[in-house]
Order: sequence, then C-alpha cells, then structure tokens
Amino acid sequence: MSELPPSAEPVEGPLARAIADYLRHLSQERRVARNTVLAYRRDLEPFERFVRERLGAGTALTKLDRSLLRVFLGSIAEQLEPTSIARKMSAFRGFFDYLERRNLVRKNEAALLASPKLRRKLPRFVSPEAAAEVLEQPLSSAELEPAISARDSAIMELLYGAGLRVSELTQLDLEHVRLTAQEVRVLGKGNKERIVPFGSKARQALERYLPLRATLLGRGNAGQVLFFGRPGHRISVRTVQKLVQRYGALGAGRSDLHPHALRHSCATHLLEGGADLRAIQEFLGHASLSTTERYTHVSMDQLLAVYDKAHPLAQAARGGGARRKGAGK
Repeated sequence: MSELPPSAEPVEGPLARAIADYLRHLSQERRVARNTVLAYRRDLEPFERFVRERLGAGTALTKLDRSLLRVFLGSIAEQLEPTSIARKMSAFRGFFDYLERRNLVRKNEAALLASPKLRRKLPRFVSPEAAAEVLEQPLSSAELEPAISARDSAIMELLYGAGLRVSELTQLDLEHVRLTAQEVRVLGKGNKERIVPFGSKARQALERYLPLRATLLGRGNAGQVLFFGRPGHRISVRTVQKLVQRYGALGAGRSDLHPHALRHSCATHLLEGGADLRAIQEFLGHASLSTTERYTHVSMDQLLAVYDKAHPLAQAARGGGARRKGAGK
C-alpha cells in the first residue's frame, strides 16, 4: 500500500502521536484503503487541534472523555449534515477502540455517544430501458479508439451486469475472470471474497475487449491488470466515475449517473424479476440483509405507481373522486 502524504498537523503530544499511530495501523496492518485512511485523518485531526487549543498539546489521553467529545461535536454541528456527524462519530469509536485495546485509555468513551438520527436515502437507479441505452454508448461512440471503446463497454457491462462496486472492478486482474463459467472473483468490503456471475452481454463485451487489451498495456509492469487507464496503469476509481457520467449523459440524459447507481439498478431489476432477497444479498456482497432490503422500498414505490395507473379499483377511486368533485360545483 502506498504511503500516506505527510499530515498538515504537527505530530506533537500524546493525542497527535496516537492519531498518527492509528492511521499507520489502519494503512499498514489492517490494509485499509488509502482514501478511507485519509478520511479518518480528516475526521480526527480537527479534534486534535480542538484539544490542543483548549487544553494544550500535552493533554493526557485519559483526559479525553465523553463530555469533551460532545463539546467538540457541538462546536461543528451547525456546519455539517447529520450524515457527516455520524461519520465522524464512527471514526472516533474506531480510534478510541484502538486506544482501549492498547490500554492507553480506560474505556472507549466514544462508544457511549448517541448517534444522530439519519434519514435513509433510497438508492438511485435507472430503468432497464435507460440502462440498456447507457450500456450501448461505448460501442456507439465513433470517436473512440477500438480498444478504448471495447474497454469501456466491458466496464459498463460488469458494473451493471455483475453489480460490482467500482472499487471491486478497478482491482480486477485477468485471473479473476472466468469467461466460460461467466463469473468473476472479487474482493469486497472487509476483504471478503465472493464469486459473482455475469450474463452473456458482459461475456461478449469481455470477449471483444481482451484481444485488444494488449494495446493498452504499455511498458508498465502490469501484465495481469484487467482494465487500464493510462497505458500500463490500472484504471482508477475516478476515471470509471467519469466514464459512467459521460455515458449516462449520452444514453439517458443523466450526467449525474454514478457507478453505484448501476449497481443499485442491477439489484432493483433482479428483485423485480423475482430474485430472492437472500440471493441478491450474496450477489452484491452485503454483510446485512437490511442493506439489501432497501431495494424493496424502490420496487414497492414502482408497484404502487403501476397499481394506481392500471388497477380497476384505483381507476374507480379516481373516477369517483372526479365525479364527487364535479357534483360539488
């Protein structure tokens, strides 16, 4: 894993050193993704600065109690959404758990804090027709080189057809794909490995791309990488996000389309097609069934709309309402 950039905060005092040690632990021992470690740093360093300005850089870790955490969170609450507050509290819980396990504090004070109540957002998704339009765009773009067109088509087909997270897709190597079995081996959250099937469209896209892949290899030492961004370099998450936005705008007028929306669309369409929730949970690599159950709300909204439009009782209710409204004139 690549080294993190140096912190902008001075590493002095027990708390600053503990944060630096914790970030190294996440990066080097737990092998947490670099962007996640940077996010933890952004959450923890303002707290260190707050403690340094209020109590001094030499403040002992045992002085960091629940009330101090509450005061800090209260000082930033007006500037942040509840989701951001909840994320910072999660970072504190992980950090104080680390301190407790190393006997640097008596107990995890952050674990005693109550999280703000969050409104659960329903997943964004596109219709099957819109998804088909978006997925056709890489092969319809005449200005693209054949290898880039084939690469982008394979990327889009796997994001939607296999419901992959963008981070899972960018880490794929040749050995992870089995064309004849139409399945791909991915490493998901928490380093959990799973086998994901994909359909004939994704297989055809990969069969188009693989013979052209060598033209993108370049001189880099990346012979096993499946998808390249710059020649010889593994494609980045950001590059894939830009591709999805581009093809989303061209195919569905959705310049805000995100790779995760394709994953959500895949799950929603599977559910609408009659797939079992447990099967979708395994397919997507969700640790909890409650995460997968979010898609039932999406489908229920659609079901109610269809009912209201087509069911005789719903139509009768609308007609009756109209008649009652007319009768009152």
